[in-house]
Amino acid sequence: MWLVLMIPYSLFFFLVDSHATWRAIRWFNTPEIKLTNVLPIRASAYILSLVNEQVGKGAMSLYLLRRYDVPGWKAVSTMVLLGMVEIYQLLIFSAIGVALYFDLVQEAAVSLPLPQIMLSVFVVAFLYFPFHVAYFRGHVFKNSTIRDKPIFHALRQAELKHYVLILLCKAPNLIGAVVVYSLALSLFSVDVSFGQMLAFLPVIFLAAALPLPFHAGALLLWAVLFPDFPEVGVFSMIMHTFFVVFNAVIGVVFLPLANRELFVDRPV
Repeated sequence: MWLVLMIPYSLFFFLVDSHATWRAIRWFNTPEIKLTNVLPIRASAYILSLVNEQVGKGAMSLYLLRRYDVPGWKAVSTMVLLGMVEIYQLLIFSAIGVALYFDLVQEAAVSLPLPQIMLSVFVVAFLYFPFHVAYFRGHVFKNSTIRDKPIFHALRQAELKHYVLILLCKAPNLIGAVVVYSLALSLFSVDVSFGQMLAFLPVIFLAAALPLPFHAGALLLWAVLFPDFPEVGVFSMIMHTFFVVFNAVIGVVFLPLANRELFVDRPV
């Protein structure tokens, strides 16, 4: 039953993730690229993501350089923008979850003042975003030259609508994760509600992105947020390991197509 949840979700995640990446590349790097070109490269990047997610994004940048003559820093800038949207997606959904199920957050605040910590993070992030857009669009600090660096190319080009559209493109993955994790926990006899998952899972995903061994940040948060269920640490490891390994399997399936995209003559 668990595999019935995880395999379709992993495939769904791959398609949604590839679509959002394709949209961003079309807007900021090369408008002629097709989704069918991105799918094998994005899939094969999951193999490198077993080592490090940033290495996987580097593979996308290499592909854009080889096939479409997109300068490396400009390609990386698109990956930076996608990464920023991912962070804000997690914060937005967590904020929605906290607003709807604030009592559950208070109940979980056993060893840490979770409501105060989470609200502080939300306030800082949401105050920064309007400044971010205004700065990189050149509306404030007009004499500043930092935004002119090649690595900020996509941030300079991005309008508010681009952030919103990428967020909407990526949102199904997070909503799906909340549903899948809620159902999967029930299979492990852990009684956790959809509301708790909506409020806490995005924060756990943020902690998982920290450069710590074995996703220690996420494991710590699972233990802090669900102290009544010590087995959630093992659950987290199983879920994450299956997800990254299965994504790598998808990458292996697409690897011949990815090699063709990378090493055949460029389209004219």
